[in-house]
Amino acid sequence: MEQLTWILWIILGVVLIIAEIFTLGFVLLWFGIGAFVAALAGWLGLGFVWQFLIFAVISIALTAMSRTIFAKYFAQSEEDTVKMGMDALPGQVGTVMISSTGALNEGAVKVYGSTWTAFPIESDMPLIEGEKVEVVRVQGSSIYVQKIEDSKTLPEWREENKK
Repeated sequence: MEQLTWILWIILGVVLIIAEIFTLGFVLLWFGIGAFVAALAGWLGLGFVWQFLIFAVISIALTAMSRTIFAKYFAQSEEDTVKMGMDALPGQVGTVMISSTGALNEGAVKVYGSTWTAFPIESDMPLIEGEKVEVVRVQGSSIYVQKIEDSKTLPEWREENKK
C-alpha cells in the first residue's frame, strides 16, 4: 500500500483543484498543488509522514504567499472605490426646490433627481428657491448644504444650460 499512496495524493490533488472551480476562496488550488508535490515525494519513495509534512508545508506556504501578493496588488484604497448612493452626495450641486422655513431653516433640495430635506450649514443663511447649493454632508436622511457664490464652481456643462 505504501507504494500506491502517491496515486491517492494525485486523486486528492485533482479533487481539490476541481473543487476550487466551484468556490470563491482561491485556497483549494494551493492545497491541490501541495497534494501533487506530496505525490511526487511518494513516487520518489519517501514515507507517508514525509509526504504529509511536504503537503502541509507547501500548501500553507503557497496560501500565505498568495494572500500577501493579492493584498498588495489587488487591495482597493479609499480613492479607487466608486461612491454610490448617499456616499456620492457630498460635493454635488443641487437646486433648492422649497425655500427654508422654521427655526432650523429646513428646506428641500433636489440632487440627482431626488428631493432631500436640507438644512443650511450656516444656520443664519436661509435657502432661497431656485438657487444652487453644494452638498456638504449627509446626516441621516437630511443633507447640509452651502450656497454657491459664483458660477465658476458649477461644472462647465451646467453653465451652458444656465445661459
